[in-house]
Amino acid sequence: MDQDSVSSFSSLQALAKLLADPEEEDSDDNDFGSHSSSVSTVGPGNIGPAKKAEPTVIPDVKSGNSKDIWNTEEVPEGSEFDDIWDPREQPEYEILFKQQVGAEDIFLGMSRKNPSTACCEDMLIKIKLPDTKSSDITLDIQDKILDLRTPKKKLLLHLPHPVDSKNGKACFISEKETLEVTLRMKREFDFINFA
Repeated sequence: MDQDSVSSFSSLQALAKLLADPEEEDSDDNDFGSHSSSVSTVGPGNIGPAKKAEPTVIPDVKSGNSKDIWNTEEVPEGSEFDDIWDPREQPEYEILFKQQVGAEDIFLGMSRKNPSTACCEDMLIKIKLPDTKSSDITLDIQDKILDLRTPKKKLLLHLPHPVDSKNGKACFISEKETLEVTLRMKREFDFINFA
């Protein structure tokens, strides 16, 4: 085949006409530039049947008190305790996990326990409170929040796992000036981990 016939202007025009959008055939056939712009709009997304536009979903607004500026579901848990204007500093703390193991767990491996936190039953939070008396400490524990306040320190701690807020143990060790809070964890799959 002759190279001049392949690259001739009429061959390129015929090729452009084949690739052109059939709706734009009404436009000027001699204008080569208009066909090249219609070819560039075709892409892999154009393969197959035309997609229908999905209707936009508008969230339902609950009709409550019209003077409310937010719903209670929109407020994150524990934000009622968070006071950014409080000048008290945050004490140092450490979160440790505890599990109850026996000789059959350590030496024989009879239970399915391993050293991971998934097999731990309790959460131990050690909070260093220098120059504090035990009578000055106010402690409030909810399912996922620990709120501690003293005259000099304030700690609002979002706990990594939900805990049993009704059954816990707190002990202030005055020699170390440390408050140790032991809380039993309530997790979704504990019945599987501890079976």
